[in-house]
Amino acid sequence: MLIQSTTVEEMSMTDRQFECALTVSPVFSQFVEDELLPAIGLSPGEFWPGLESIVADLSPVNRALLDKRDEIQEQIDEWHLKRAGEGWSHDEYVEFLTSIGYLVAEGEPFSVGTENVDREIAEVAGPQLVVPVSNARFAINAANARWGSLYDAFYGTDAISEEDGRERAGPYNPTRGAAVICRATAFLDATIPLAGASHADVTQYGLDHGDDGDQFVASLDGDVVALKNPARFAGHRRDGERCRYLFCNNGLHIELLVDPEHPIGREATANLADVVLESAITTIQDCEDSVAAVDAGDKVGVYRNWLGLMQGSLEATFDKGGKMMTRSLERDREYLDPRGEAFALSGRSLMLVRNVGHLMTTDAVLDSEGNEVFEGILDAVITTACAMTDRRRDGMQANSREGSIFIVKPKMHGPHEAAFTDTLFGRVEKLFKLEKNTLKVGVMDEERRTTANLAECIRAVRDRVVFINTGFLDRTGDEIHTSMRAGSVIRKEAIKQEPWILAYEDRNVDVGIACGLPGTAQIGKGMWPKPDEMREMLATKQAHCEAGANCAWVPSPTAATLHALHYHAVDVRARQQELAKRPMASLDDILTPPLGDVSGLSAEEIQAELDNNAQGILGYVVRWIDQGVGCSKVPDINDVGLMEDRATLRISSQHMANWLLHGVVTKEQVLDTFTRMAKVVDRQNEGDASYERMSDDFASSIAFQAACALVFEGCEQPNGYTEPLLHKFRRQKKAELAAR
Repeated sequence: MLIQSTTVEEMSMTDRQFECALTVSPVFSQFVEDELLPAIGLSPGEFWPGLESIVADLSPVNRALLDKRDEIQEQIDEWHLKRAGEGWSHDEYVEFLTSIGYLVAEGEPFSVGTENVDREIAEVAGPQLVVPVSNARFAINAANARWGSLYDAFYGTDAISEEDGRERAGPYNPTRGAAVICRATAFLDATIPLAGASHADVTQYGLDHGDDGDQFVASLDGDVVALKNPARFAGHRRDGERCRYLFCNNGLHIELLVDPEHPIGREATANLADVVLESAITTIQDCEDSVAAVDAGDKVGVYRNWLGLMQGSLEATFDKGGKMMTRSLERDREYLDPRGEAFALSGRSLMLVRNVGHLMTTDAVLDSEGNEVFEGILDAVITTACAMTDRRRDGMQANSREGSIFIVKPKMHGPHEAAFTDTLFGRVEKLFKLEKNTLKVGVMDEERRTTANLAECIRAVRDRVVFINTGFLDRTGDEIHTSMRAGSVIRKEAIKQEPWILAYEDRNVDVGIACGLPGTAQIGKGMWPKPDEMREMLATKQAHCEAGANCAWVPSPTAATLHALHYHAVDVRARQQELAKRPMASLDDILTPPLGDVSGLSAEEIQAELDNNAQGILGYVVRWIDQGVGCSKVPDINDVGLMEDRATLRISSQHMANWLLHGVVTKEQVLDTFTRMAKVVDRQNEGDASYERMSDDFASSIAFQAACALVFEGCEQPNGYTEPLLHKFRRQKKAELAAR
């Protein structure tokens, strides 16, 4: 059904008639009227004019903000071009950035005033998953990753080596199992230690019933000991011989599963069948970088899954090893506290939804002049409506027990764009008659102008902010594009050690603490990109906790369970209090671009850099364009699987574009590199029956053309973003597939 421009149409779900100047895709209007509006009790006659009003009022503001981005970038480009070969002083550069409004004056100190924030965000430090909401199976798995088996996480990954007879392959390996139990026992001794004994020596767990309530105890061949810190016992649940004992450390729960009938518990000391950890405390269900949604049909798929998650009804049926399986959302976990009172913990992560940024438009809805509406505006409206269906259900707590809706907003450039998001969210609240500041916002600090003005960005959303974070890849992509005309950037790996990136990571935390986020909002760190390298993650990612981050991204539920160990080891809130005493990280360092003389690089080093970038671009783009996969584990040039989304693509394409612009490499050299690397990527995907080879016919491979365009047209892309070209070529591919 179409709501035709400037006509009066009778809507399919109501007898009412009304005027509406929007043109709406049939697949989108059907979803809205048949599925969404009935779920929230709103009529089409209320919804469509309300949407039209928001689009009409805010689209010009959105467009003006994008024009301002272009204007600022043009001024920066011109400034650098005028000084080509001459250099400039840092003070001169900062003065220039201030004069054009890139840097804004910082106001008086303040603390955020966000209210009605769930404890998972405000109080608990823990892992955070990011998952494409377009994939129902992945979205459900992520939501269910609130709880994870530590035994399984140790046994099934390289967290425990396969040396000395501890191989993973084949049937259950008791030698490996013993190593798992040893590691898990060491964790229990560190987090819920017994008074004068080790969990390794326990022969039986139980409860001591006293006048003041139940106390957890352990028997060691008749000798009974209690917890060193009895207050860490939180409750239990008994079902026959099966008992679950619940504990809490640093705000995170630990569950001991004692089951003499379980295959592991039957043979284990004290019948301990598993150690279950509260793992992914929060999950970002992503509509942005990890999805490939280029038209109305794609957007409906994204929105429908988010609606199903909020209603608790989403299911996914799939073939696993020749057996059909159906996955749905986990129920809540019920316990009795030490006083015998019943309570429940959510069986699912608290879910945030990441909308798209301000840049892109969508053909799901056209405005009164026939232009595609801004996708970010539509996301705010529709994801909010979906989240309004979040209600307490039998055996399933509401996503937000505080009645809030959590929306992460990426790729904002500076305080004015943050203020626009605040205005947009306010208009959405009025449309749906929600209380002011029901919509909470996560500010992603991934653009240079936001980093440099982070405190003022937070001020612009001070009463609804619940999240800030850092992200090396997008942030580096914008860093390169901003200074594109200033000179050649250094090698990509070396950028990670530059002063700006180190100051960026520290200053994000410093500003967040200074603005009063601890106890109210999350301060986050970026993704661990290697899902198969859990030993390395365990050895290094605790640094995010020690840096003051009360959440950090992980690529899988298993990684969340293992990363939870770090939050048991580090009291992040106490760490933030320590960091509050240090000086603020240097803004001057942040404003120092990663430029350098690369003339000393050998031809082999330059080619190796090109190969690495081109292979990564092709490996990601071919799945995005040909299969519509926005996030996946992509083999790098050394066949190591890395989780990649558009952020990884942005930095690689901008790096190659920079070297091409400054003559470090030639167009012919880049094209030759893409041609050779396409053959590598084709080989890496030989096991995928749906894969279409690029090297068989480069001229007809839309994916290959898209990868090349990202570099050859990289300097002209708005802020170096990859979305405009990806959407263009994906639409071409979909048209080609439809015509076959």
